[in-house]
Amino acid sequence: MKTSNKIRDFILDKVEKQPESVAHAVMKEFGISRQAVSQHIRNLIKEGLLLAEGNTRQRRYQLKPIAGKAFPLAINSDLAEHDVWIQYFAEYFKHFKENINDICNYGFTEIFNNTIDHSEGSHAVIGYTHLPNKIQLFVSDDGIGIFNKITSELKLTDNREAILELSKGKLTTDPQNHTGEGIFFTTRMFDKFSILSGGLYFSHNLFDDWLIEDKEDETKGTFVRMEIETKSNRTMQEIFNKYSGEEYDYGFKRTHVPVLLAKYREEKLVSRSQAKRILARFDRFEEVLLNFTGIDFIGQAFADEIFRVYSQKHRNIKILWIGANSRIDSMIRAITSSAKGN
Repeated sequence: MKTSNKIRDFILDKVEKQPESVAHAVMKEFGISRQAVSQHIRNLIKEGLLLAEGNTRQRRYQLKPIAGKAFPLAINSDLAEHDVWIQYFAEYFKHFKENINDICNYGFTEIFNNTIDHSEGSHAVIGYTHLPNKIQLFVSDDGIGIFNKITSELKLTDNREAILELSKGKLTTDPQNHTGEGIFFTTRMFDKFSILSGGLYFSHNLFDDWLIEDKEDETKGTFVRMEIETKSNRTMQEIFNKYSGEEYDYGFKRTHVPVLLAKYREEKLVSRSQAKRILARFDRFEEVLLNFTGIDFIGQAFADEIFRVYSQKHRNIKILWIGANSRIDSMIRAITSSAKGN
């Protein structure tokens, strides 16, 4: 029975990524026959968890939504995000585990508050989709667009730079009323978090993969989707502790920056000016973890600006790194070692 449940969970997890080859993936993972896999898939279809389309040779499968609703709203100053949650979501979400309910509540209210206060839009659509293995929340608006807003308010050079700044946290265009922490923590609470706005698609997932893509999308405003597996045991406190734990007096003093977001298309990270783009607003934190996953090469000037020049001027800020290949790691270690000797 345990193996059967594992096979079912595997199918439900893989079907979105491999709609045409999920059967082959199951055979390879569990070492069972195609006939046995077909029986598991037929059972899932019969239970209303999977949909199938196409003939035998080009059979495709997808998750069948258990439930889903969308609600159009007029954006105005009288809206309160918590009241909206209670009116449209609370009754349905109370049936999920407490940690899932808490994370969805937090994520929705943070994102919808941004919609109310910053989007400059007049209409929004909110909703959820409950799939067999996860729940998705979405918030869309017809406003100025989140990346456009940040680029304009902070006088940045490019909307991609806005995404980099958003990933660092403590970013807000209204410091009197906002701390800029909401999106940072929301991004890391969900299994997948994505934003589509102004022709740019930004996403982060559970495995700490970050992505920026150009999309041929002329839709006005911003579309945010958040999803989490309904079996997840992740808690809000777990995420808060990771970046604002006891050692930091429970303040948001640690950030995690994916260096990949500073790389524009095919460019190499070689210059001091590129490094300064990464370093912007580091002085708001006590510890910065740079993630070099997805970066094959950096220039000596780029590394020197971060790990010697900046570090010597800001000795109160600890800059750490992970995900570096051997060449990058050796360069950084040489620079930090030389800086300590000065």
